[in-house]
Amino acid sequence: MRVATIVGARPQFVKAAMLSQALRVEEIQEVLIHTGQHYDDEMSKVFFDELEIPAPRINLAVGSGSHGAQTGRMLEGIEAALEKNSPDVVVVYGDTNSTLAGALAATKLHIPVAHIEAGLRSFERRMPEEINRLLTDHASDLLFAPTAAAVENLRREGIAAAKIHLAGDVMYDAALRYGAKAERESTILECLGLRRREFFLVTIHRAENTDDGGRLAAICQALIDLAREMPVVAPIHPRTREALWRGRWLDRLERSVRVIPPAGYLDMVMLERHARLIVTDSGGVQKEAFFYRVPCVTVREQTEWIELVTLGWNRLAPPVDASRVVAVVRDALASTPRTCDSPYGDGHAGERIASIIRASHKSYEGTAFASAAK
Repeated sequence: MRVATIVGARPQFVKAAMLSQALRVEEIQEVLIHTGQHYDDEMSKVFFDELEIPAPRINLAVGSGSHGAQTGRMLEGIEAALEKNSPDVVVVYGDTNSTLAGALAATKLHIPVAHIEAGLRSFERRMPEEINRLLTDHASDLLFAPTAAAVENLRREGIAAAKIHLAGDVMYDAALRYGAKAERESTILECLGLRRREFFLVTIHRAENTDDGGRLAAICQALIDLAREMPVVAPIHPRTREALWRGRWLDRLERSVRVIPPAGYLDMVMLERHARLIVTDSGGVQKEAFFYRVPCVTVREQTEWIELVTLGWNRLAPPVDASRVVAVVRDALASTPRTCDSPYGDGHAGERIASIIRASHKSYEGTAFASAAK
């Protein structure tokens, strides 16, 4: 059996690492296709090295661009790669343009699609990620939901129950596997002169924040204000750095905040594990904060990980003004979240998904799917 895995962005590399290991145990051949959505060494290669992911068989090197142009180039490249490699199943992750392009290319070639992290909803259709999630889920044949809430979202949308599998979260698998490795190998706390639980960690990259001058200004001023109380460390995505420079915030921010390049996976794990609190607009970082039991403030109006808000580990702080963001951070610091078992499974999601993919292939044999994939 052969699986084609489509990746393109940092969170997908983490998820793919866990499933790739499980696929090898199931003796399933994997063809890794990297779209090049995140393309420089800081955003891509370091993750493959640290997570011991095999080098991509194919790198489309699509790079950045508008949503339409980027997705179109990916669709064309992925289609050619799938035709050449004839996989039995195509695996896509999350909610990026790489996810949608992979699902569309496979569907048009009549190859079954497995969507990892299916069923997440922010219910905000202005977010490109929300559209990518919806379209990918409704094009997929195997939908691996990380939580019970995600399963319920899929059922409400009329997706057949036989397609839906409550698998747990592969990012939780990674947190359990790589946390100890980060403690052994990462030296980022020492390099930055940080004391454990005595700094704020910040990650900002979503277009809704970086491309809106008012929201970006509110976030920056909030970080400057927070830096008067405790050191603030901000690994900055290249798009975010450019937006800060355009908005004339970069110099002002660097005078108060430790602005650093994007961190490798192990360094990021160390920063997340030992922060006092995390401010982010990333879906993945929200979860990782919870995995390490670190309070989180999400500078968005909605989140796809609503269970973290319910449990009190995450708070939403729409960045309409700096004082509002600072107030939510202070409230989070003063509160005690609920203790609970993880809603993201038992740390064996990758193994469960690989096993189901293997079993599903047997059911596809002899069908139109199987013949089209050859």
